[in-house]
Formats: sequence, structure tokens, C-alpha cells
Amino acid sequence: TGFGVHGFHSLLTFKTAVTWHTGSALGLLLLWVFAIFWHLTTGTWRHYVSTTNGLWQVARFYGYGIFKGEHLPYRKAYWRKHNPLQAMSYLALKLFLFPAIWISGILYLLYAFWGTAAPGGALTWVALIHTAVAFAILIFVIIHVYLLTTTDSFKEHVMPMISGFDEVDLTPEEEAYLEKDEPGHIR
Repeated sequence: TGFGVHGFHSLLTFKTAVTWHTGSALGLLLLWVFAIFWHLTTGTWRHYVSTTNGLWQVARFYGYGIFKGEHLPYRKAYWRKHNPLQAMSYLALKLFLFPAIWISGILYLLYAFWGTAAPGGALTWVALIHTAVAFAILIFVIIHVYLLTTTDSFKEHVMPMISGFDEVDLTPEEEAYLEKDEPGHIR
């Protein structure tokens, strides 16, 4: 719908594209608020805390090693499911790109209420920021889908996104701890 609003296609009328774009954005905003609530109340926010430990090895793998058939130099753990590059990417997406798209989109949507308080050219900057962030999110999605196709099992990587459960190799210590103190977190 964003491409339709900007006139890149004529599959939808401008009015329909704006209506769908606004409705979709409000739905995604509610989903984003729910996801933040979920992460904070379940403790899964820990998976998004980034570390530089192993970052360069993982970046090298995605930039070079993946094309040579090398194995990802990261072991998924119960306490840290994302590799350092994933954690950094998701954190940037959730803390910077999503708020930027929502704030600029809401400002754009409420432009009629700005009145004379808005400085000249402000709407242009809001539109540019909104569009630039939208392209950054689109690039993230394209890279995400591409990386899903580079694995041995597409289903193995998509099912955890749908079900919320993922298989993680546990050390004997982790398994003993979870069985004793958090039995509801393992299957």
C-alpha cells in the first residue's frame, strides 16, 4: 500500500491505498505494543540484548562463509537464541526502525491538525523519514526471507516463528536447571 500511495503502481486507487495503509499500520502498531508487552512480561526480551562476542565471526559467515558451505559459528542456547548479528538486527528494528515508522506515520496522518505551528518544509522531512525507514524495513524483510532459503530446512526455521517453540541443544547443566526450576519452559 505504501508503494501505491507513492504512485509506484495503480493496483489500488490512492484513497483505497491510504485507507488500507492506515488500517494495516494501526494493526501493526497494536501488534508491536502487544509484542513489547509479551517480551517484557515473559522475559524473552533477553534474547534481543546484543553482544559483540562472536559478532565478527558471524558477520564473516554471512558475508563469505555461507557461500563456501561453512557452518554458522554460533550455538543456539536456551538463554540466547539469537546470534550476535541477529540480536543486534532485531534490537535495531524494534527500538529504532519501528518507532521511527510509527512516529513519522502518525505525524504524517495528523498533518491536518498541525496548523501554523509546523515549520516550513516539516511535512517533507516527515515524509522522507517515513519512506526511508519503510525501505530499511523492506530491506530487512528481503534479507530475512533470503536467509531463510539458505538453510537446509525452511520449515525448521519458520515453525518457531509460528509456534513460539524452538529446539535448542541444552547442556546437561541447563537441562537439570530447567527440569528443576522451570519445567514449564521445556518440552
